[in-house]
Amino acid sequence: MAQKNYYEILGVAKTASADEIKSAYRRLAKKYHPDVFATADEKTKKDAESKFKEITHAYEVLSDPQKKAAYDQYGSEDGPTFTGGGNPFGEGNPFGGGFEDLFSNIFSGFTGGGRNSQQTRRERDGDDIEYVVNLSFKEACFGVKGKEIVFSRMDKCTSCNGTGSKSASGVKTCPKCNGSGTVIMQQRTPFGVMQTRTTCPQCNGEGKIIVDKCPDCYGKGIVRKQRKLTVNIPAGVDNGNSMTIPKEGCAAPNGLGANGNLFLIFKVAQHPIFIREGVNISYELPITITQAALGARITVPTLDGNTVIDIPEGTQHGAVIRVKGKGVKYLRKDAYGDMYIHIIVDVPKSLNIKQRAAVKNAEEELNRAKYEQIEKFNRKLREIN
Repeated sequence: MAQKNYYEILGVAKTASADEIKSAYRRLAKKYHPDVFATADEKTKKDAESKFKEITHAYEVLSDPQKKAAYDQYGSEDGPTFTGGGNPFGEGNPFGGGFEDLFSNIFSGFTGGGRNSQQTRRERDGDDIEYVVNLSFKEACFGVKGKEIVFSRMDKCTSCNGTGSKSASGVKTCPKCNGSGTVIMQQRTPFGVMQTRTTCPQCNGEGKIIVDKCPDCYGKGIVRKQRKLTVNIPAGVDNGNSMTIPKEGCAAPNGLGANGNLFLIFKVAQHPIFIREGVNISYELPITITQAALGARITVPTLDGNTVIDIPEGTQHGAVIRVKGKGVKYLRKDAYGDMYIHIIVDVPKSLNIKQRAAVKNAEEELNRAKYEQIEKFNRKLREIN
């Protein structure tokens, strides 16, 4: 089975920096996050979930220096796969690529693999966190000041100050790489034994080993803690929108890098009456036959209280009345959408004898009235016949 191209999955070039890879992942993760498709049909939901897993795995590989190096060199984050026999430039090629990959492997033994020990031990930022914030319909429309959220993240261990060691003397130079963070590996190839420089597997490129681990973080330098934040959510956010809070993600595992970011993903509850369509809202308003025929002034609900609208005389079922400026605030400007009221003419059912008589009497008089829709339909019928 062909190995998936993780760079293509994230939409970045092979030369992309760590920041570019992280930025691409964040953008795609927001787009395909399962919470965005919470109300979608099952097929759409399943496709989005599959895509989200795919981009997450691609990011896990490309954001890990060791896995990325293995993937770039061999076409797999698991390292080289020897199939044995066959053409060394074809399917049996243990280098997992064409001539460019082949010769980069050959010469890496003489050049030290193109990476120095400092690069293998570069600062690594902490992981990002995604946190779903549940909002009521009106909270999303009007915003919330001082909304409290509580989430879990990996924080620097206070017992060892993030070093992972119980004491200063508990950290020793790695005996395998002598503190360089890299080791030379030998590989048997069709051209003989080749040497490559790679990240030290014993210290993971850190150049040091913790022999006396901190009892609270077990040598990791970070521990899981609950974090409480108060955030201001702007008016106009919608379902699936997100907000970034920098440096509120997990602490860096090696204590050198910065905290990751916190991504707030908004999940907005449905309203019993209003339906949101971008910055506009709409709903169905039932009126009586009399109100539709004669017109009326009716008090109707809006997001910020009641208002009065005029029902024109002769309003038809399905008519739409627009109320300007009564929608949702635009997220990035001081303006508002509109409210659209869909008229439903409510025909009464189960009339009693007296009510039936009243309708009959009214019908005799109304038969002399002008019915535009009926006349229009009858005219079309005459054209057919």
